[in-house]
Amino acid sequence: MMDQMTLKTPVRSATQETLFNENWIFEGGDTVRLPHNAVETPFSYFDEGMYQRAFIYEKRFAYDASWADQDVFVRFDGIMADARISLNGVEVAAHRDGYTPIMARLTDHLRKGENVLTVQIDGSENPEIPPFGGRIDYLTYAGIYRDAWLIVRPTCAIDNVKIETPDALADTKTVNARVILNTTAPEGAKLSAQICDASGANLAQQVVVVCTPEVELSFADLTGLSLWDINDPVLYTLHLALETSEGLHQTSQRFGIRSAEFTPEGFFLNGRALKIRGLNRHQSFPYVGYALGKAAQEKDAEILKHELRLNLVRTSHYPQSTYFLDRCDEIGLLVFEEIPGWQHIGDADWKAESVKNVRRMIERDWNHPSIIIWGVRINESPDDHDFYTETNALSRELDPTRQTGGVRYIQFSEMLEDVYTMNDFCLGEARNVDEAKVRALRPQTRVTGLADRVPYLVTEYNGHMFPTKSTDNEIRLAEHAMRHLEVLNAAYGDPNISGAIGWCAWDYNTHCDFGSGDRICHHGVMDMFREPKFAAYAYASQGNPAEGVVLKPATFWARGERNIGGVLPLLIMTNCDYVELHYGDHIAKRVYPARDRFPHLPHPPVIIEATDFRPDEMGSWGMHWQKGAVRGFIDGECVETVEFHNAPVPTKLELLPDASNLSAHDAVRVLVRVTDQCGHKLPFLPEPVQVQVSGPAKILGPDVIPLRGGGAGFWVQTTGPGEVSVTGSHGRCNTVSFALNVE
Repeated sequence: MMDQMTLKTPVRSATQETLFNENWIFEGGDTVRLPHNAVETPFSYFDEGMYQRAFIYEKRFAYDASWADQDVFVRFDGIMADARISLNGVEVAAHRDGYTPIMARLTDHLRKGENVLTVQIDGSENPEIPPFGGRIDYLTYAGIYRDAWLIVRPTCAIDNVKIETPDALADTKTVNARVILNTTAPEGAKLSAQICDASGANLAQQVVVVCTPEVELSFADLTGLSLWDINDPVLYTLHLALETSEGLHQTSQRFGIRSAEFTPEGFFLNGRALKIRGLNRHQSFPYVGYALGKAAQEKDAEILKHELRLNLVRTSHYPQSTYFLDRCDEIGLLVFEEIPGWQHIGDADWKAESVKNVRRMIERDWNHPSIIIWGVRINESPDDHDFYTETNALSRELDPTRQTGGVRYIQFSEMLEDVYTMNDFCLGEARNVDEAKVRALRPQTRVTGLADRVPYLVTEYNGHMFPTKSTDNEIRLAEHAMRHLEVLNAAYGDPNISGAIGWCAWDYNTHCDFGSGDRICHHGVMDMFREPKFAAYAYASQGNPAEGVVLKPATFWARGERNIGGVLPLLIMTNCDYVELHYGDHIAKRVYPARDRFPHLPHPPVIIEATDFRPDEMGSWGMHWQKGAVRGFIDGECVETVEFHNAPVPTKLELLPDASNLSAHDAVRVLVRVTDQCGHKLPFLPEPVQVQVSGPAKILGPDVIPLRGGGAGFWVQTTGPGEVSVTGSHGRCNTVSFALNVE
């Protein structure tokens, strides 16, 4: 079994590391705060070349006398894409990777009084740097888009830590830690280590003398420790203190204990079979590209886990924020993480940089228990034996506790990885949904060309084969949902497939070569604001009803929306035992899930056909359209009701913030909806909503927000502590307000 744990890297010390986000001068003019997008983009139809140029950030800061005899660094968690960092005119670091940290040592070039830190970045798609060189189906927004940190520590310090739990399923546990120092410790140095649980209780400790740059620690025969699992993600903390003649360096890191293994018989977590049900995630947002901080990153993880009810996310197609990964650790969401790239493989220097990307990704993230597989192949690239032999070998050397994968879309590809990870879009080749249900996924041996079965994972499906906008008609939105259900059913029905990861979680901005001409790929089961389309409920409905009942009819409830008219057949995604459909005053029709069509799904949808009603019961064209209701039942009791009005009109404006309390200098998403008498979004209402913000905050994007598919959204970015008031108005609805408490 493969086993793992969690921890954050590079190592952070709460007492010696402070945010360095304030008072950056951008392009010699405006004062900005990080994270920062170099160019604010429109929602759609913009020239992606607008940010593909050079930019300069500058920060002036005063020398602190307490830094004497200490090492001083600045770390940037993410700069897109080619960065050069100078202090007082002297270059101190360069980095050609837009997705992993840059650590710049300032010590030797600091001066008493004022210091000037300069960051020069090139946002162009430089063909020498992965993922560039071809055309990629996503955007890479220029800027210092993640946090910056000022780090002050002794000259001998802890650089990194790798924690392993080799016997996760044994009654007594072992925790091993390899502590990596930045240099050989001076004589007399000692390292103290302590393992604590979430309450802070001490579970084990030891002190060792340090005489080499790496220290191996082992805590054996530990009892009473719990496993990290998707339903109970137990985390522990390893506290480290390095004491030398040069000072004390302390850091604390979380980890978890678990086993994870892909086999020819499927995926096993902690020794039990688990069918993977996931989606791909791009880390971009409207208007601000990549540049949203902790709250937005954490919320994305929560949407995937709790709203879409997934058990895995793939970080397509690059390493993503540690805030996002930390939250995956905390809530029990598995992660497939991969290096930057999209189809294109460059020259020898490009490949060498990509190999470095493997190292950076693994050494940054090797201790997150949520990560169960490393993607060490350029997404959808052709075979390259020597290149991928090297990336796999490096991954196994750095982290032998995790398996490797390499996402391809070509059949009979050379398998150098531990898991054959495949994008299977065969469903899109079907002429209609009825044909699709018998060919939703290919048998793995037909894909691999191998005589024997191997560990196998489907990493993309649907997506560009059936792009669907939130503004599309009801029939297309319902078929979009049906296609996701068909693939999920096929994956659940094949015991030799570890699971399937759909393309994708939400829509995203892209190059003009892709998408719908509007610079958006409408491939998501949610839109760019993370508002669900019908297909989102194909996933949500597979969740345990004890954790939330799902009852979602795929309809706008109108006589004339569909060809010919009516709402039948009606797809209802639910985890209820059965549903009842009420139309006007007619007798309710009880209908059970379509187990015959979806025999493998945990919770098949209900499909109500025209044959379930006499012609007079649902009426016909020209007859009075009536109200409706769908009721969901579990164990004979009605647990959820969805009502529909026969003559909907704008009734209520809703502004729905993700949180009412947040930290200063962060951002919160606010969903905007205009709903009818029954609380449903009005999908074809194009009228805008006017938004105003007062207090220490600003709106990211426009303050006049057009509705799309009945909803929209925006982010409120706080600029300091205090109370923020947000007000929205719509010409035919109420004016609404809410307050944010910013600390």
